[in-house]
Amino acid sequence: MKIAVIGGTGRIGSQVVEILNASGHEAVPHSPSTGLDLLSGQGLREALDGADVVVNLTNSPTFDESSLEFFRKTTDNLVAAAGAAGTGHAVVLSIVGADRVPDLAYYRAKVLQEDVLKAGPVPCSIVRATQFFEFVDAVLSWTADENEVRLPATRVQPMAAADVARAVADVAAGEPLQGTRNVAGPEVFALDELGRITLAARGDHRAVVTDNSAGMFAAVSGDALIAEDDAVIAGTTYREWLAR
Repeated sequence: MKIAVIGGTGRIGSQVVEILNASGHEAVPHSPSTGLDLLSGQGLREALDGADVVVNLTNSPTFDESSLEFFRKTTDNLVAAAGAAGTGHAVVLSIVGADRVPDLAYYRAKVLQEDVLKAGPVPCSIVRATQFFEFVDAVLSWTADENEVRLPATRVQPMAAADVARAVADVAAGEPLQGTRNVAGPEVFALDELGRITLAARGDHRAVVTDNSAGMFAAVSGDALIAEDDAVIAGTTYREWLAR
């Protein structure tokens, strides 16, 4: 199959392209560096020419309210172009529990993206993944200074980006789900605990202070970000990933 991977040069997209091509498909990466602007639609018709499947892995440049307009516009453009091109399957990457965190604008924006895709004419699949291991350092940096890192005790179930890429590639190579597949890591952590594990592994002696008002994830309550029983559980543990 020919598969257009929008956002195919990024962290997840580049791995999706590699996995699909190794499996015998023709996966073609598209991004601003290849002349595609999903926000304006420039280059989109050319990117979808002859594509059996389109995978959308683009991300908003911000996490604030403007992300709603970004995902609405880009998904509108993609759905319209895929319908016109006769593309038979559209896949998007979203977030486990996105609909359970209404206080976060970015999560509302991802739900909007899903809704626009589902309302369109192209058979679709949504892959919802938990937070990536690779984002933990950034999360720590949001509320850190030279002496301490403040983190809420929000429960998370993170996974390796490589496992996310494999999940997306598997769905892209299959029949449209006309629904959602949830994928998650094998372990659940409190975010403050995850911070302590991370700092210890890096030889960083700053203290992690539990502060349930600190950072973006303070807006998350209970088990909103924990996968439900139907999720596909990835194999890579956090400590295994850190050791690499």
